Amino acid sequence: MAKTITQFEESLFTEDDGSKFSKIKDKLIKSFSSTDREKVIEIFIQYSKNGKMLHWRNFLLTDIIDLIKKDETNYIDFFEFTITKPELTYWGIDGLIKTKGAKAYEPLIELAQNESLPTEVRAKAIKSIAIHSNQPFDRDLPKDPGYWKIEDFRINELLDWQNREYKQGAGYSKPKIHPTLKNPKTELEKAVSKLDAKLEIERSKQQDLSNPSDWLAIADESRIAAIEQKWKLPENYLLFLKNYSPINVFIDDEKFFQGLNLYGADDLIKSQNGYSFNSMTSEILSDWPPNYIVIADAGADPYCIDIAAITNNDAPIYTSMHGNGEWEFEKYSDSFVDFLKDIVE
Repeated sequence: MAKTITQFEESLFTEDDGSKFSKIKDKLIKSFSSTDREKVIEIFIQYSKNGKMLHWRNFLLTDIIDLIKKDETNYIDFFEFTITKPELTYWGIDGLIKTKGAKAYEPLIELAQNESLPTEVRAKAIKSIAIHSNQPFDRDLPKDPGYWKIEDFRINELLDWQNREYKQGAGYSKPKIHPTLKNPKTELEKAVSKLDAKLEIERSKQQDLSNPSDWLAIADESRIAAIEQKWKLPENYLLFLKNYSPINVFIDDEKFFQGLNLYGADDLIKSQNGYSFNSMTSEILSDWPPNYIVIADAGADPYCIDIAAITNNDAPIYTSMHGNGEWEFEKYSDSFVDFLKDIVE
């Protein structure tokens, strides 16, 4: 016999094991969120106020926020309560702004200015305001406000914006992409287009254009000039960097240890650090083959293009495990284009 919503509620409030609690919570959502959404929300609200496991009182706020609808004002009182409780404030910020909209700006700016609060909570208030208002208070900062520093806070900008009655901003533009992504003709273009289709799925799940991720974009000309001055790269790879430069591209695929970080024009030179040179000492590392340029890594295991073996505008890709005392390279693919094809297969 299927459990009733009351039985699920009793199980939540009596469970002491966090893993079991999570399973009960997920089953409750799956079983009743479509038919008895408000009751599910109320159960979670009561647990967030009085539940025995403090960390779950906090984490449940993310489920509550997902379940409530935008501008559902009957939950404002609850979220106003959460931002007064240190253990609930971080996620309560998002709930308040979802239910109260622009009227949440004033109390959130107060949080941002409150020096007695943890840095991450103050940063979260600024980040959430920036997202909701399309104002660039989070520009050039990490996507996760937990990595912000106090000196990153643009409090004066916030206060000036407040004085101008919270004008809605224009938001951030999407990275500029090359037209051949949508109309590929060459072998390289077709491989890149397939990669972009894979990345587009990730972009559709979650995207913060203040710090975009999983994009292939046209590179800054100065970055390309610096790269060309440093190395003679095969034409296929150079075209890739110019026209489809990865921006925070991470390929979450089990074939790559801990996923694959694919470098773009902004990252290529500095990402050689730890492989061919030591940036702390400015030392060239003698055990690294000078003809190997690291173009990606999987959990710090490098994937390198061999610029001493350029043929037909391309070059082979080699890889090695790190941390073994010495580098032992093996060929991964015959060309960069084949490397791209392997990523999307």
